[in-house]
Amino acid sequence: MPAHTYRRVSFGVGPLEVSNDRNGSLRVRSTTPLGPYPDRVIDRLFEHAATAPERTLVARRGPDRQWQHISYTQAAAAARSIGEALLARGLSAERPVAILSGNSLQHALVALGCMCAGVPYVPVSPAYSLLDKSYGKLRHILSMLTPGLVFADDGARFAAALREAVPADVEVVVGETPPAGRTSISLNELIATMPTDVVERARAATGPGTIVKFLCTSGSTKMPKAVINTNRMWSSNLVMETAAWPFLAEEPPVFIDWLPWHHTFGGNQNFGLTLFHGGSLYIDDGKPTTDGMATTLANLREISPTVYFNVPKGWEEIARALEQDAELRATFYHRLRMQFYAGAALEQPVWDRLHASAVAHCGERIVMNTGLGMTETAPSALMIVETEVMAGQIGVPLPGMELKLVPVGDGQSRKLEVRYRGPNVTPGYWRAQEQSAEAFDEEGFFCSGDAVRWLDPEDPDRGFVFDGRVAEDFKLNTGTWVSVGPLRQRVIAAGSPYVGDVVVTGHDRHEIGVLIVPNLAACRQLAGASDDTPVTQVYAHPDVAAMFGALVERLYADGTGSASRVARAALLDPPPSLATGEVTDKGSINQRIVLAQRAATVEALYRGDTTLTVWVPRSIVAA
Repeated sequence: MPAHTYRRVSFGVGPLEVSNDRNGSLRVRSTTPLGPYPDRVIDRLFEHAATAPERTLVARRGPDRQWQHISYTQAAAAARSIGEALLARGLSAERPVAILSGNSLQHALVALGCMCAGVPYVPVSPAYSLLDKSYGKLRHILSMLTPGLVFADDGARFAAALREAVPADVEVVVGETPPAGRTSISLNELIATMPTDVVERARAATGPGTIVKFLCTSGSTKMPKAVINTNRMWSSNLVMETAAWPFLAEEPPVFIDWLPWHHTFGGNQNFGLTLFHGGSLYIDDGKPTTDGMATTLANLREISPTVYFNVPKGWEEIARALEQDAELRATFYHRLRMQFYAGAALEQPVWDRLHASAVAHCGERIVMNTGLGMTETAPSALMIVETEVMAGQIGVPLPGMELKLVPVGDGQSRKLEVRYRGPNVTPGYWRAQEQSAEAFDEEGFFCSGDAVRWLDPEDPDRGFVFDGRVAEDFKLNTGTWVSVGPLRQRVIAAGSPYVGDVVVTGHDRHEIGVLIVPNLAACRQLAGASDDTPVTQVYAHPDVAAMFGALVERLYADGTGSASRVARAALLDPPPSLATGEVTDKGSINQRIVLAQRAATVEALYRGDTTLTVWVPRSIVAA
């Protein structure tokens, strides 16, 4: 659709400066300088409360399904009161506040109160309290951080976690419904505290180096680590992102967002941009799941965002809904300036369908954006700063970021690991001196473990393409390296729309295999099956089985060698689960955990076990 223009959006990052190190690595930075950033992110709450007191800061649907709003002036008053109450309890970085809840109005107020008082907080994934009945990760986090107060928005819902994992001498505060078997007080008691100049002095005493929060890593291979997040990290990163997207400062942004606040993407970027620019964030209680998308789509029929964020799985469902729902298109495109995805790569066919819906509805395309970052960079390190982009691009370093590209491996396996240095990079992990030291190289660059490559080696200003995780790659027993990230994306693209995701197998084996996570809705449609048709019947339908067989034939034929040739495939059943840690809160699959927990399935894939339907190319069978 090159004939159709994009809806107006401004970008503000200039050319790159690239230099060579004597050891073979590259240094890359933007020539655009980083502008000044505030000492404290929380100051923006009071600035906007003074200039736009009645504007909504955050809203969420209540039990009656109507939107409940908290204005900037209401949030500022509650934050002062909560902050005063926290200071009276002697809380500090040594005794922070742990928040067990998901995104909620009360969660927002507690976090703002902590920021007012200079008391760090840690938002803990609700999955550790509600899905993991061993409470192993929750106990680990609470033991590591030693909170002086734990908040849960619904005491009854979190009662078991509070009872089993929170030490008896730690105060518990709940938003509603006291938990059975555990003493607690109501958040309303904290909000009723009369603020004094004590909390104002405490806020003024905080600065760039003050710890705002701890964000926990996913704990995919070990127990979670607590990433220190300071004012400097957060506020500098918000200025970096605004430099890339100056249009954010042109009008207060409006977000409708489900991304969890215990992740850096939802909690630092999306909530942070809202607060920083005096915007409004509508909490979406949906998820990128079959059931959760109904809630998300209902919200998008009411709220028109200026920027919309989601993960690829969510975008796939939204693309499908936009093609079919005129009411959704009218609301969604009303004032949308930019679309954004993160968490995994968005497939080009989905991207193209989104552009086609926008052109059909409003005669112009809407910019699709992404970048690269991590919890340790608060979160953004690279961002796309142009309109004509394709799936796989991750953009250029933001102002103030310095990249070091370090060669890893040799020959065909050679990759460039990207390392980060800048004001938005964490100083380390809380109470983990050895792990902190291991995370940085001798020059103070944070070692990300992510690999990148130039989009166009002859034109560095076009930026980078994501080249997978260095740690995910493996060797076949021939000694040949397999680059998992690009291969995974190739399989998903080739199998669209029937392939939702894949897990790549073959470590220390002679050939590559894939475990396919099918798109059930698309497979039902192919089979002509109803929603109540058993899943096993859908996947056993001749048309569906033939489609997967043809996919494996095509993938094998298109491979250029053992490192890119898929030699066998099977469906992953049951699908990956959030409860077991195979799926993250953002909807992406943790390859390592799936392979560890499905070791028997992997064995069956290569053994040709009759309990598993395995597709193998005809040429291999004939041989």
